[in-house]
Amino acid sequence: MNYVAAIDQGTTSTRCIIFNKKGEIVSVGQKEHEQIFPKAGWVEHNPEEIRQNTLEVVANARIKANLSTQDIAACGITNQRETTMVWNRKTGKPYYNAIVWQDTRVGKKVDELEKSIGSDWFKERTGLPLATYFSGLKIQWILDNVKGVREDAEKGEAIFGNMDTYTVWHLTGGVDGGLHLTDVTNASRTQLMDIKTISWDEEILEKLNIPLAMLPEIMPSSKVYGKIKSEAMRGVPLAGILGDQQAALVGQTCYKPGEAKNTYGTGCFMLMNTGTEAVASKYGLLTTVAYQFEGQPVHYALEGSIAIAGALVQWLRDNLGIIKNSADVQKLAEGVNDNGGAYFVPAFSGLYAPYWNNNARGLIAGLTRFVNKGHIARAVLEATAYQTRDVLEAMQKDSDIEIKSLRVDGGMTVNELLMQFQSDIMDVEVIRPKMIETTALGAAYAAGMAVGYWKNFDDLTANWGIDKTWKSEMSEELRAKNFNGWKKAIERSLDWED
Repeated sequence: MNYVAAIDQGTTSTRCIIFNKKGEIVSVGQKEHEQIFPKAGWVEHNPEEIRQNTLEVVANARIKANLSTQDIAACGITNQRETTMVWNRKTGKPYYNAIVWQDTRVGKKVDELEKSIGSDWFKERTGLPLATYFSGLKIQWILDNVKGVREDAEKGEAIFGNMDTYTVWHLTGGVDGGLHLTDVTNASRTQLMDIKTISWDEEILEKLNIPLAMLPEIMPSSKVYGKIKSEAMRGVPLAGILGDQQAALVGQTCYKPGEAKNTYGTGCFMLMNTGTEAVASKYGLLTTVAYQFEGQPVHYALEGSIAIAGALVQWLRDNLGIIKNSADVQKLAEGVNDNGGAYFVPAFSGLYAPYWNNNARGLIAGLTRFVNKGHIARAVLEATAYQTRDVLEAMQKDSDIEIKSLRVDGGMTVNELLMQFQSDIMDVEVIRPKMIETTALGAAYAAGMAVGYWKNFDDLTANWGIDKTWKSEMSEELRAKNFNGWKKAIERSLDWED
């Protein structure tokens, strides 16, 4: 039992990473899945494709390292949060594609509820403002728009889950006794869970007309839930579940109140541990569950969610063809000294924290004849750093804690130009750890702790080490000028849609 496995079911791909006791990667299996855009603002995934990919990457990771199932002490799962699935308990078949967290089809419903009930009512109970982002309204959309689902839900046959629940159900037997459960972190992203009692809120379910029977059982993030029945990892205890951003917080070993991390992936997500207190945000952040290890109280976090970060680089590659590979963006951006006055607001699905404006849309501002594709590439990278500063400022106001250093992880942290600009624009030290795959590592930690592979948090903290630190090199005057340009661009993107 020398290793722990983590399944990372992300927005663009599914991976299985196997770790050793030092938190080092032993083996990786990875496969991308299709991004489906049926209409403007709609984003879907094919759940059957993801299910097949999951089995494939698990087998690949194990075979690459020549490991048997007996070598693996436990398996954890981390997942794209809020992405919503409804499937049939008896057949295992999905009623509809997975509706992805970025999808904005429920925008009109958000506006209606804003007028009739108000965002604050939901925020007080769930920690989350009304937005297209969360799972609850996506479930409601499937119930109201896909034939036969509501009837089956009333009978207890149509069941809901985010991608963690869907994956667990299939891995533990599917139609043959699959476990229908989720963890506290994923439940806290549905806008259906009371953030204080950690239970489904029946009044919200009634208002949204969602049957309670559809919902999974809420469990701690670290606990032996059962054994995997799928051939690729048969008999291995399934022992940890964390939404991807909470998993990164655990992987970055931010176990003390005030410790914060920022993950640069498809979106960008900053979380600060607030301990066992759920801190209500006054500055546009989310109150969310950070993690719960079995036998311990729930720990909370403040979160700043940014919808589009790495996805903007993909857009530059796939929609405009300005670069061939995502990695090319750094070289292109390095060909110019600054953004040439251009700013890119990537409000493709509205703006999340701290603005929460569903009707904002993307724009490029400040264009002149001088601007070339290098300036656009630079503006694309800088957009992530500016959005992160917006969130950092909100976090400092809400928590009354000055953040002097920020732990960073995720794929975009290999972009050194972005990391330096991030430090420059925030005037904060940016620290990249040796292990940047902290999302999968957090899921591995949760599973390993549940089976005693790691004994305590000290074991996990001992694994964390610094790879590189960036310090600000920008003058205060230039920082203010750059950020002022960003704020003007943001202002113009708000309420673009009527």
